[in-house]
Amino acid sequence: MSTHIAAKSGDIAEAILLPGDPLRAKFIAENFLEEPVQYTGVRNMLGYTGIYRGKRVSVQGTGMGIPSISIYVNELFRDYHVRRAIRIGTAGAILPELKLRDLVIAMSASTDSGANNQRFGGRNFAPTAAFSLLKTAYDTAAARGWQPKVGSIVSTDMFYAEDPGDWKLWAKFGVMAVEMETAELYTLAAKYGREALSLLTISDSLVSGETTSAEERQTAFTGMMEVALETAIS
Repeated sequence: MSTHIAAKSGDIAEAILLPGDPLRAKFIAENFLEEPVQYTGVRNMLGYTGIYRGKRVSVQGTGMGIPSISIYVNELFRDYHVRRAIRIGTAGAILPELKLRDLVIAMSASTDSGANNQRFGGRNFAPTAAFSLLKTAYDTAAARGWQPKVGSIVSTDMFYAEDPGDWKLWAKFGVMAVEMETAELYTLAAKYGREALSLLTISDSLVSGETTSAEERQTAFTGMMEVALETAIS
């Protein structure tokens, strides 16, 4: 039993979805999974296991930022033997061609976080997705008539940056969108020899200033959820 999840052995499936918002985890469990069972509520970070198209799938909230997702993913990989982890979250567009509600598949994740500097002693590590999951997610989305954007994103430590235009440097080098967790997920997947992918829906644009509501971010991005579930059981 881990410190922060505190589930029993066998409670968590080998494939798991990782929304940051625990209420999004609850929404997925109640609307997509058959026979969902809540296995944790420690610190209100909800986790559930149920059945999707005949296969066991779990969904676990991870909170916001690299330190928070690091706690949950370390425990999921180390203590519960999760093999396949798919983050489903939101991101801010930093390229003008990305529009609200676009689906982004993160092939790689740059970061300004100190976590990997500390981990690798100042060396640079390149966190990348599992190709098998990326291809499945892309093909699944394309079959549903979507045109997912695939490429590099950046995981930042600072939501309220001291320099509000800091994102423009990342955009200059073709980075598509900014969020706060993927670099750590991909790094831990590499460490533990697991598969990981981030699917992100554009919730706002730093270029245009457009944004979606908190309610929509919590419950309305169902297309991304369905693609993630199909990928998880593939």
